[in-house]
Amino acid sequence: MPGTPSQAENPRDGSARDGSARAENPRDGSARDQTARDGNPRDASARDGSPRDQTARDENPRDGRSGPEDPAAETPRIATSRAGAPQTGRPARHREGDTGQGEPSQARAPQAPPPWDELVTTALLGTDRRALPDALLTPPGKEAPVALLDAAAEQTVRRRAGLRPAAAAALPEPAADDPRPPVPPAARRRLATLLTDQPGTGGGGRRGAAPDLMELLPQWLALANARGYGAPPELLPALLNAARGRTDLRPQALTFAGPRALWLARLNPDWKFALRSAPGGGMALPPPEETAKVRQLWEEGLFAERVALLTTLRAHDAEAARELLATTWPTERAEDRLMFLDSLRTGLSAADEPFLEQALTDRSRNVRSTAAELLSALPESALAGRMASRAASYVAVDHVASVPTLMVEAPHACDAGMERDGVVPKPPTGRGERSWWLGQLVEAAPLTAWPARLGNRTPAEIVALPVADGWRDELHAAWCRAAVRQRDAVWSRALLGTPASPDAAGPGAVSLAERSKLLAALPADERSEWVAGFIAAHGLSEAFQLLAVCTVPWTGPLGQAVVDALNIARDAGSYPWSFSGVMGLAERCLDPSEAVRLEALTAIPDEPENASPGAGGYWAEAFQRLVTTLRLRAAIRDELPPPT
Repeated sequence: MPGTPSQAENPRDGSARDGSARAENPRDGSARDQTARDGNPRDASARDGSPRDQTARDENPRDGRSGPEDPAAETPRIATSRAGAPQTGRPARHREGDTGQGEPSQARAPQAPPPWDELVTTALLGTDRRALPDALLTPPGKEAPVALLDAAAEQTVRRRAGLRPAAAAALPEPAADDPRPPVPPAARRRLATLLTDQPGTGGGGRRGAAPDLMELLPQWLALANARGYGAPPELLPALLNAARGRTDLRPQALTFAGPRALWLARLNPDWKFALRSAPGGGMALPPPEETAKVRQLWEEGLFAERVALLTTLRAHDAEAARELLATTWPTERAEDRLMFLDSLRTGLSAADEPFLEQALTDRSRNVRSTAAELLSALPESALAGRMASRAASYVAVDHVASVPTLMVEAPHACDAGMERDGVVPKPPTGRGERSWWLGQLVEAAPLTAWPARLGNRTPAEIVALPVADGWRDELHAAWCRAAVRQRDAVWSRALLGTPASPDAAGPGAVSLAERSKLLAALPADERSEWVAGFIAAHGLSEAFQLLAVCTVPWTGPLGQAVVDALNIARDAGSYPWSFSGVMGLAERCLDPSEAVRLEALTAIPDEPENASPGAGGYWAEAFQRLVTTLRLRAAIRDELPPPT
């Protein structure tokens, strides 16, 4: 029989204590109370008057007691919750936050904050597409974006504060001293401006009249390096960051930065490019005189170190470098052999021919091709002689015709000997086999062999001869490649022709790109004079590629030809955007002394009737920017005088 209500409600009552004890005692022989099985012997139901203990005794078939006579007690699997609602199944377990006083506490156990990666993912997707956990949306009604930012701020503080202190690392070795003199104060301030300021722009995509300072940085670095100055230490981080984003800046920037750049690059992964650009990855190479250390590094060093070592040794002692390469040549990988063979371009001479002839039988086609290219650059080599004999058998002068004409009979097959000497048998897509083989033979043949073969004519006379059966373009293009490879100025002049020739492509070159390569074989002054004559005859529309190979700053005649052509285009009302590339080159290459003569072109001109709308304003703006840039370059030159 259950006890009286007063006894059931009293936590110190004997009957309640007795039931509780039996439930808590595993040796009692009776089944444990459900509360004990749930892991909490002090369930709040024993304190708040719930008859769960008595019910458990009535349910237990091993207790030896009969069930209660009260019909209400005959439903042992239904309990009454604290709120009075029926509760089915086993008695409820004790939950965290339950105070045991009849009502659950509002306090909840703290939940782990969401991982940082989850917050980042939610921020990327947006809170509309990825819901936040309910725990972050407190107090109720808090907007999801605000809750996300609050959680990110809290997590940031937690991540920073949660770092455990580690053992102090050893201090890095001091950077090597830079013996070069520092730049003058005015130049240092100018460099800081070039590294931080951005080019000015106008509305509607217009550049405006402000100079592009970032385009002046390469010239500043080139001049500072030419004068022998060292970089200010406080500007090295900004300089390395600029070089990281612009690969064209890296050679000049790393030269100017000096040994401190390598020291900083070892401490910051963002500047690793400085180590890759330095010989040997920034590692110290043994001097060429220490042969034992050189051989040890060659046999045990990393690939980058070996390439740097071979390149350095080749510049110091070409024969020693070739002999060092020969010691391990048979055991090198094909891709490594190709890189090592390329280093022989420096100081290439007839002494390298036996080694290169051996490389013609290499297993790798790329190695064979490179060896053949190097041998063809040696006019007295055996390969050059073989190629000259082959090419001469396919090109001859037809003296029967009324006008001497070059006759071409392209090869019908590519034999094993041709393949061994570097002729690639399979042509590119869209190219005929016979013309492909002929071009390779003529390109590899020494140009000095053609005058004797073709009636003792000069290169200019040979280029002027008509070519039968439409082979002119193919033959002249091969001669152009040969002149560029062999750096032959006489043949380059002949293939270029006169700058005022009606055909802008010239008598021998079939494109302006080929002409620009031929110009590179001429002396700098002759190159500039030729381009100036070309601009005077053909204008600027086709001169952009040719101007790119001229030395900086442009010579007086070339600069005057460019300015005159720009003025003619301005007066004609042409689109100024068509000349933006040439104008950009003028800003970097025109002599700063031309600023005085250009001052008169900064005014807005009277537009002719057929002029493009607004062209006058654009031209005035472009010339203002050009003048401002030239004056800025003059100031840079004055701020970097030769050190005393």
